[in-house]
Amino acid sequence: MRALVQRVARAVVRVDGAEIASIGQGLLILLGVRAGDAPGGEERLAERCAELRIFEDEAGRMNRSVRDLGGEALVVPQFTLYADTSRGRRPGFDHAAPPGEAEPAWRRFCDALATRGVPTQGGRFGASMEVELVNRGPATFLLESADG
Repeated sequence: MRALVQRVARAVVRVDGAEIASIGQGLLILLGVRAGDAPGGEERLAERCAELRIFEDEAGRMNRSVRDLGGEALVVPQFTLYADTSRGRRPGFDHAAPPGEAEPAWRRFCDALATRGVPTQGGRFGASMEVELVNRGPATFLLESADG
């Protein structure tokens, strides 16, 4: 499982022109689920995202987590994080989990993040989404679950 974590001032997701989720200061997390990801990885990755110290403290150092500052999270399913671009011109997606496996894992991740005190909203699984964000920094980090 992979999480591309972006520190944002705000973020919005739209489907068919309609806003379905939005947050203020916090994390926009693009979440990819790999085929065969071990159960429980969602919990560990959610904990890492909740505790990742990427927000500035009073001294201007990255020393505060989204939970520390009372921020929010917007989690968008992103199967393309497991694209294979090593050959040809068209990405392959054999490493991405199929929808029947990926959607429940994505939901478990969202629930695990919310359980850890981070108000969490989500995109819409399987939909073509427009994601609008203001990346603060910019600051973007790639996290992977222990099993890949």
